[in-house]
Amino acid sequence: MDHVVVVGAGLAGVRTVEALRGRGFGGRITLVGRERHRPYDRPPLTKSVLLGESDTTFVDTDLAALRVAFRPGVSATALRPGAVETTEGELRYDGLVIATGADPVRLPGDGPQHVLRTLDDAHELRAALVPGARVVVAGAGWVGAEVATAARRAGCAVTVVEAGPAPLATAVGPEIGARTERWYDGIDLRLGAMVHSVEEGGVELVGGEFLDAHVVVAGIGVRPAVQWLADADLDLHNGVVVDEHLRASLPGTVAVGDCAAWWSRRFQDRLRVEHWDTALNAPEVAAASLLGEDAVYDPVPYFWSEQFGHMVQYAGHHPAGERLLYRGGPEGKWSAVWLRGDDTLAAVFAVDRPRDLVQGRRIIGAGSRLDAERLVDPDVPLRDCVV
Repeated sequence: MDHVVVVGAGLAGVRTVEALRGRGFGGRITLVGRERHRPYDRPPLTKSVLLGESDTTFVDTDLAALRVAFRPGVSATALRPGAVETTEGELRYDGLVIATGADPVRLPGDGPQHVLRTLDDAHELRAALVPGARVVVAGAGWVGAEVATAARRAGCAVTVVEAGPAPLATAVGPEIGARTERWYDGIDLRLGAMVHSVEEGGVELVGGEFLDAHVVVAGIGVRPAVQWLADADLDLHNGVVVDEHLRASLPGTVAVGDCAAWWSRRFQDRLRVEHWDTALNAPEVAAASLLGEDAVYDPVPYFWSEQFGHMVQYAGHHPAGERLLYRGGPEGKWSAVWLRGDDTLAAVFAVDRPRDLVQGRRIIGAGSRLDAERLVDPDVPLRDCVV
């Protein structure tokens, strides 16, 4: 293998470059990124950058030292065996890494709206969050909650429009989401409501109500950025379909990060996880597989969010669980756990209880069974519930 092309210059792409060099690959590497910035982390965009605590989140890596031909501001447009078509011509390759991430879903309508996916998005939205501004956030998921947190802290009048019956309903279910409703104090939370269209001066809801707004933010999810692969000889379904080695159906190709739908041996399910931890750790397996090694990617997925003064952490894959149990009441620090039918732990959701998250993630990784009667006592450490 002489030339590896990495399409996507986010964290997953640049970590794959580092992993290739770390494993001794001495050939050429070209890194293609559609943004003009050098690689950066995305989680701080909805946290420290939006709150004005930092301006940049650049990844600390030296692409020159890694002997990488970095092509910023270049988008991939098509793929055929052995060649990536880009906005600046064709790139021939022997090995291909697809790390194009995901694109935010926008609201219908011709009025102005913000999304929060890039560093530029974060700076533009931060500038708009001024005291007294009327802000409508569509979506009470992870991003929507963090945007609402920043807007409220900036002194804005905030309305959150959520189609589901509770915040985070899509992410972790309405029962857990209902426990977070109390966090929206001072915010006009509209549940079971949807934006029909964004217009000049605000949004029209399904049903006809108009909400005046200076700022409209779409926080209704993302889609894997794989449109450029539509005509490629590649298996696509909710992203680039890859096996447990992160190998795609096209020989000499791996996919990693938000755009990769990988097979989990642990959960016997195909997962596409849009979280920083995946972009950080999956590249080691992607690089190894591209170089012909027999590496397997089978993590316990992990995610965190900072919203309304709470640290929210999640690990595992709760659809694999059959029973939902709580540790502590919703008025304080608490966590929720999902147990499988054999009483092994499928997932843990922790609110201001980082120890539950750390111990729970280890228990999921080990596949240990838990004593359900003991684990509902929040004073008993999770590790002491293992049987």
